[in-house]
This record gives sequence, C-alpha cells and structure tokens, in this order.
Amino acid sequence: MDIPQNIFLVGPMGAGKSTIGRYLAELLDKQFKDSDHEIEKRTGASIPLIFEIEGESGFRTRESAMLQELASDKGAVIATGGGIVLSDENREILKNKGLVVYLHASIDILYQRTRRDRNRPLLNDGDRRAKLEEIMQTRDPLYRDVATLIIETDKRPARSVAKEIADKIESLNHENA
Repeated sequence: MDIPQNIFLVGPMGAGKSTIGRYLAELLDKQFKDSDHEIEKRTGASIPLIFEIEGESGFRTRESAMLQELASDKGAVIATGGGIVLSDENREILKNKGLVVYLHASIDILYQRTRRDRNRPLLNDGDRRAKLEEIMQTRDPLYRDVATLIIETDKRPARSVAKEIADKIESLNHENA
C-alpha cells in the first residue's frame, strides 16, 4: 500500500493513539513516531515534569516545535499529544502535511483507560471525569475540524481499529487516484 503522506493520529488522552499508531505503522509498513515520546527523549524529562517546571504553555511550545519537525518527514504514522489541536498553527500543519485520523472515544472509555495513569498532568488534580468532559467540550470540535477520518475506538481492540484505518486510507487513495 503506497501512502506517501504522513498520517497523524489525533484525539484525547486514552483514545489509543500510541497503541493503534504502532499497529497502523506496521500494517502500512511505515515508521511510527509518538510526539510525546520524542519530546521526552529529547529533553530527558517526563511530560509531567515538563508541565511542573515549564507549565502547560512551556509544554505546548515544545509540542508545536516537535509537530513541525515530525511533519517535515514524509510517510510516517505520528501519534500526537491530546492538546495538539489547541493551536491554530498546529491545526494548519496537521491539515496541510498529511492525512488526519481522529480517534474518538466516549468519556466513559477515556475515564476507564486513564483513571489510574499518573502520567496525565491535566488529570492529576480533582475529578478526572469532569476534567475529561471539560477537555472534550473544548477539543472535540477542533479534532473534527482537522480530521480526514473519524474512527470510533470504544470497546474495540487496537489491531481491529488499525485495520479499519488502513482499509479506509486505501479506499481514499483509490478514490483520489
């Protein structure tokens, strides 16, 4: 399957971007990159530590720079951080530098998947479910705005979601050929 462009996975924390992204990259024979892991690798610091030291705005600056760098590659599957869509500039990069897949999951599923995870700085204070609802209220329209495809991930194995994405991308390529 020849897909020359980058494939960006967007969606909230807990939607499965990293796990599904690895399977999708394997299916499409592409390189897999995770923007959060790349930031951690470069800085030698965890995302929660970056948030603690630099605040959310410091992290968002690093995230935007990493997106710009990863987007300049060709033909990779790139899992982005959940807040990548908050910046107008990032949304433009996503729309112009590849195909964007929004991995959508319900608040219940997101809560189940993140409830014990302490590496989620935005969820570590207060009521996690309420915070997830607030985050999704802001971000869902932004994810939808940049998305080429919207894929439901609730109660589905990551491999099956990756296969669905690969199949849909293949059909898009046939339509555009």
